[in-house]
Amino acid sequence: QVQLVESGGGLVQPGGSLRLSCAASAFTLDYYNIGWFRQAPGKEREGVSCISSSDGSTYYADSVKGRFTISRDNAKNTVYLQMDSLKPEDTAVYYCAANNHYYYCSGSSYEYNDWGQGTQVTVSS
Repeated sequence: QVQLVESGGGLVQPGGSLRLSCAASAFTLDYYNIGWFRQAPGKEREGVSCISSSDGSTYYADSVKGRFTISRDNAKNTVYLQMDSLKPEDTAVYYCAANNHYYYCSGSSYEYNDWGQGTQVTVSS
């Protein structure tokens, strides 16, 4: 069974940074497209970033381009989301998700089969 565990969330001031981790167990994460999503109260789940297993290509939502960076550490079987220059509107529960059905990853939640439990990110002064 595919299991994903997110960590690294917390409270940070505007302009600060956090690094989220998505660790996998029972499967080799390198063979999967991994996406990061977020959901704020009263809002729909939004695709933030993803990284493709095929060629390492990445996707970023316009709202996070230039501030967030996704990366993969195969030795640790972990995908990271480095979040810099955080804004209050980045406040949400962040989830990672996996799929191995597509050549390239995307920010569409419908393409992902397996999800972590989420980690809360709060940006506030």
